[in-house]
Amino acid sequence: MGLPGNCGIELYTKWPKGPNNLITDVDGVKVGNVTLQDGEINTGVTAVLPHGGNLFQDKVMGAVSVINGFGKSVGLVQVEEMGTIETPIVMTNTLSVGTATTALVRYMLEQNEDIGVATGTVNCLVTECNDGRLNDIRGLHVTEEMVRRAIDSAGRDFEEGAVGSGTGMCCLGVKGGIGSASRLVEVDGKNYVIGSLVMSNFGSGRNLVLGGKHVGGSLTKLKACKDQGSIIIVIATDIPLNERQLKRVAKRATIALGRTGSYLGNGSGDIAIAFTTANRIPHYSSRNILDVKMFYDENIDPVFEAAVEAVEEAIVSSLYHAKTTRGVRDTVIRSLSEYMEKGLMDGCTI
Repeated sequence: MGLPGNCGIELYTKWPKGPNNLITDVDGVKVGNVTLQDGEINTGVTAVLPHGGNLFQDKVMGAVSVINGFGKSVGLVQVEEMGTIETPIVMTNTLSVGTATTALVRYMLEQNEDIGVATGTVNCLVTECNDGRLNDIRGLHVTEEMVRRAIDSAGRDFEEGAVGSGTGMCCLGVKGGIGSASRLVEVDGKNYVIGSLVMSNFGSGRNLVLGGKHVGGSLTKLKACKDQGSIIIVIATDIPLNERQLKRVAKRATIALGRTGSYLGNGSGDIAIAFTTANRIPHYSSRNILDVKMFYDENIDPVFEAAVEAVEEAIVSSLYHAKTTRGVRDTVIRSLSEYMEKGLMDGCTI
C-alpha cells in the first residue's frame, strides 16, 4: 500500500514502486500483525517471515546495521557474525522481548526436532521499541499466543499504521506504527524488488520533514521533545547480495531517517536489518563449498538509492496510516492524517 497517490504528500521518487508498494512485493516474504487495544493497553506483535518454508533449515543471507544502539533486541550479534537469518523477525514492545523470544523458540523447536539435540540451538531474532507513552507497558500484556498468531497469520497483504507492534508507537510528534513500501530496480535486463517495513517510534516533536519540507513546526499544539524512542527497519530484496553488501544497504537506512527529521538522538535505538531471498544457506550440506551470487560493487548505487527511497516512504506511510490514539494516563497522540484533514498545520502546504 505505502502512500496512496492522492494522500497530499509528495516524496521524491526516482524508482518505480512495486505492484503493492509493500515489503511483500519481494516474492516469499510474509507479514503478520496481532493488535491488542483495550483502554490503556495499546500494543501488539508484528512478524516478518523472509520466506514461507523452514528458515532454520534454509536460512537467508542477512546483515544488521546498529545505527544507534539504545535498544534491547535479541539475536543481532549472531546475524552480525554469521551473516544469516534463521527465524522470523518478530517486533514487539521493549518489555515483551523475553516473552516474544520464548514464543519464537517454541515455534522453532516445533519445526525442528534436531535443534539442541543433533545440532546447535537457534538464533531467534526479536526486535523492540518502547510503546510506554500510549501503552501500559508495565502490565506485560503481550503473550506467547499473540506471537504465534502473528507468525501463523502472516501473508502478503497486511495493514499499516497503528497495528501489530506499532499500535502504541509515536513518531516525530505524531502517531507512529507499521509502515511499508517497495521499489523496482532493473538489473541485467530483469526487474528486482527492494522492500522495506518499519516500526516507527523515533524523533523529536516539531522536527517532522515530508518531501524535503520541514512541516513539524507548523503542527499546532505540538510540543518539542528529545529525539528518542527507536525505530526498527527491515529491508528485503530478491537481488543477489552477499552479507557485506547487505550491511552496506542497511547502513543507508540512516539517510531515510535524516530525510524524515531524525538526528539519531542519544535515547533513540535505531536498527536496520537487511536480507536477500536470493542467497540461501542450508543448515546441513554435503558440500563444503557453496555457490552464492553477489552484485558488482561498482554498479551497486541504484540498489542503495532505491533502498533509501523505500525506507523513507515506509516511515511516512507509517505516520499517514496510523490513527489518533488515546492511551495510558489519558495520553492522546494525533495522527498525521488528522492534522492534514482538519487544517491544523498553520497553513503549511506539504
